[in-house]
Amino acid sequence: MTIRRIVPNIHAGSEEAIATSRDFYGRLGFEEVMDMGWVMTMASPANPTAQISFFTEERTGPVVPDLSVEVEDVDAVYARVAESGAEIVRELRDEEWGVRRFFVRDPGGRVVNVLSHGPAADHA
Repeated sequence: MTIRRIVPNIHAGSEEAIATSRDFYGRLGFEEVMDMGWVMTMASPANPTAQISFFTEERTGPVVPDLSVEVEDVDAVYARVAESGAEIVRELRDEEWGVRRFFVRDPGGRVVNVLSHGPAADHA
C-alpha cells in the first residue's frame, strides 16, 4: 500500500480566516495550489507533497476531517479499513473535483479523509 501524502486540515471557519492563513503561511514559504472557496490548499514549491489545507466547511461530508491521507488505491484501503470494523464516517464515493474518498474515525476520535486522485479515482 502506497501513501502519497498526508495533509493536515485546519477548520478556518470563514473566508477571512482562510485569507489570513494564506498570508501567514505564504510568509513561511507555502504557495496556494488550490482554492475552491470553501477549501484552500497551500504547498511547498520545493516539495509539493508538503501541504496544508484550510476549510470554511466540508461541502460533501458530515464534518471537516482532521487530516487527509492520499493513497494509491483508495478502494483497497477502504476494504481493509471496513473489514477491521473501524467507524466509517462517510462512505466511499467519487467527488466532482476528481477524487475518490471516504472518511474514517481513528482510535483517538480524529476523522481521516482517505483519498486517491487521478486514474484510481475513476473507479465506480
